[in-house]
Order: sequence, then C-alpha cells, then structure tokens
Amino acid sequence: MKKILALVLAMVMVLALVACGGSSDNSGASAPSGTSSGSSEAPATTGGGNLTFTTGGESGTYYGFGTVLAGKVSDKTSTSVTAITSGGSKANIEALEAGDAQLGFVQSDVAAYGYNGERLFDEKVDIFSTVASLYMEQVQIVTLDPSIKSVADLAGKNVSIGAAGSGVYFNAVDVLGAYGIDADTGINPTYQSFGDSVEALQDGKIDAAFIVAGAPTTAVTSLAASKQVYLVSLDDEHIDKLIAESPYYSKNVISKDAYGLAEDVTTVAVAAVVIARNDVAEDDVYNFISTIYDNIDEITAAHAKGAELDLNFAASYGSVPYHPGAAKYFAEKGITVN
Repeated sequence: MKKILALVLAMVMVLALVACGGSSDNSGASAPSGTSSGSSEAPATTGGGNLTFTTGGESGTYYGFGTVLAGKVSDKTSTSVTAITSGGSKANIEALEAGDAQLGFVQSDVAAYGYNGERLFDEKVDIFSTVASLYMEQVQIVTLDPSIKSVADLAGKNVSIGAAGSGVYFNAVDVLGAYGIDADTGINPTYQSFGDSVEALQDGKIDAAFIVAGAPTTAVTSLAASKQVYLVSLDDEHIDKLIAESPYYSKNVISKDAYGLAEDVTTVAVAAVVIARNDVAEDDVYNFISTIYDNIDEITAAHAKGAELDLNFAASYGSVPYHPGAAKYFAEKGITVN
C-alpha cells in the first residue's frame, strides 16, 4: 500500500511540474530567431541579424540615404542594420568579400564588373547577390567655369575623375572616351573624392570634376550654396555612342531645380544597387527590402531619394542574380526575378 501511495504522489508531482511549464511553446528557448517571446510588442518578422551596410563618403548620396534606410529597417523589424561610410562601390564589394560587411551600395556597372571579374576586378567576386535597384545616379560633370559647355571643352583642363580605380574613374574614362579624349593624356587628371573635388573647385585648383551620385548630391549642393555651379550636358550623338559601347548607361536628365541651374542638364546615369552577401539570412534580406518598399512615404519624408523608389525598377537589374530573401518579397508582389 505504501508503495502504491508513493507512486501516486510521484505521478502528481510530475503532472504539477508539467503544468508549470505547460506554456513551453511560448518560452524564449523555442521562440524563432529575432523574436521576443511573451511580449505583445514582438516583431512579426523573423531574422534578428546584425548587418553592417557599407555606403559611401559622408558627402555623397549613398551615405545619407543609406543611413535613413538602415534606421527604418532597424526600427521596424528584428533585423539591425548599421550604415557606415566607405570608399564607394569597389570598396563595398571588397568589404563583402572580406566578411567585413553584409550589405553594400554599388553602381550597377561596378556590380557587373565584380561579378564577372572585369575592369576593376582581376577575378570574379561571386559571393554577393542583388537586393534591389533603388534609383538612378547621374554622371555629373561639375564646374564653376561657364565657358566649359561641352565634354569636348575639358580637353587640356585640370579635371578630377574620381579615386584611382573607382567606379567614378571608369565612368569618366567612358564619357571622355566617347568624345575622343584620353583620360590620362587628353586632360590633366586628378584622383579625388567628392568632398576633395569640391574643395579643389572652390580653391581654383581644378576646372571640373566628375561626380557620380544621385542628384541632388550633398557635395554639389554645398558648393552651390556659395558658388554659381554649372553642370556640363552631353549631346544625343555621344550619348548614343556611349550606350552602344557600354549598355550599363542610360540617358538621364537632371532638373535645373537640383542646384539652381539655368536649365535642365542631359547626361547619362547608372543604377544605385544594394547587394548582400549570399550567406546573409533570407529573413534579414526580406526584412530589409520589405521595409523599404512598404514604407516609401515615410522614407521620402526623411530623404528626397525615397520619391524615386519603384518596385518594378527594384526588380529590373539583370547583371547579378537576386538574393532569395529579395526574390521572396518580389514573388509576394507578383514579380519574378532571377
């Protein structure tokens, strides 16, 4: 009898313990990664990664817009994104390859060069995939000299053509080449960042500078605040020649209102693309892209480039395959990407 009573008591104790832990499905140990269990304010999405987002220099569009995007994703999802300054497109691909970053801004042409192992890259860098194509970044030829009205007028002048080996450098090489000007011998080249180019223009050390970024660009806006700025237009004949040789470019118009110009400026542009390491979790990339395109109005209120966000354009980049997390979001919107 004593043995039976002991057995009954043991069974009661086991049942009591199970009852105390009966909500094990809601415990922190069993919660999906990136969620906060037991809280009514837990994010609806999973993910939870801490991602470093390399952008560009402080005076460029990449950093200003990238900071806004990173903050919005961090606020609205379980994915934490930190935007940092960088040396631009090529440096961003190298940072992803080294594992120092998980997301990065790149020019569409530079992304293709890296993925295919061309021009700036001696070997293929195929550890990254596309998240979204966000907006167009124009080739802006900035000068304070009103007599420089055409690319042809740059011959023999002191011209900043971007950091050596940068995406801007190759854009300058392409544009100058379309006009028959060699970037090494047809001009007196200097290799400067956006900020340094603006300072050199102000000091009269250079006659013009190539700046490739979404207009209006912080560096140019600051220059226009104290000086009369001019942008050089490209004519249709040379634009057509350039696009035929380098299909990454497209014709683009910069509004005169961007910098208080006398008239609109015709130029070429490449796309600003966000890429991610292939090993970034699908949920984290999904959180990143869904937050951007589900909150365009809020993003536009924080940065003017938000007004250029377009879902179809985001899915239009064809040179580098899309990350599965991005493809999942596009599929929900009825769009198929590579």
